Amino acid sequence: MAGAGLRAAGVLVAVLAADQAAKALVVAGVRRGERDAIFPGVELVHVRNRGIAFGLLTDRGALLTVLIAAALALLLAYFALHVTRPLLWLPTGLLLGGALGNMIDRARDGAVTDFIDLPLWPAFNLADVAITAGVISLLLVLESNHRRGDPAPAGVRRARDQEA
Repeated sequence: MAGAGLRAAGVLVAVLAADQAAKALVVAGVRRGERDAIFPGVELVHVRNRGIAFGLLTDRGALLTVLIAAALALLLAYFALHVTRPLLWLPTGLLLGGALGNMIDRARDGAVTDFIDLPLWPAFNLADVAITAGVISLLLVLESNHRRGDPAPAGVRRARDQEA
């Protein structure tokens, strides 16, 4: 457990540091509402999002905090129960780091700073990228374990095997 927990914590810290540093640079260097082209089709912007993805639940700070805290608690419980699952530490660290990065913004500023803008897509930030990568990698980890025919955590397998 210690190794997987340390790896998840390392990913969390890396995501959180990169996200908060990037947001600080944007806040310091780009006026709110300003747009600068970085690459064709990619713009650097400075916008504030008071909701979650796509601006949903705008101005529902207390509800957002409860929902996010509950989701993080469930993720941590799942990780603790399945800590021996190969690579589960990666999506856990990505999801926790991304969620905490945006929660820090909400607590400090009342809104999340978004700064990457793609055509036909709402602006987002590095925490959002980590959350998306975390969800995708979690699905891949769960699917790879399912394909091996071992969906149960080690403790459940031992109990099941002892009953047989």
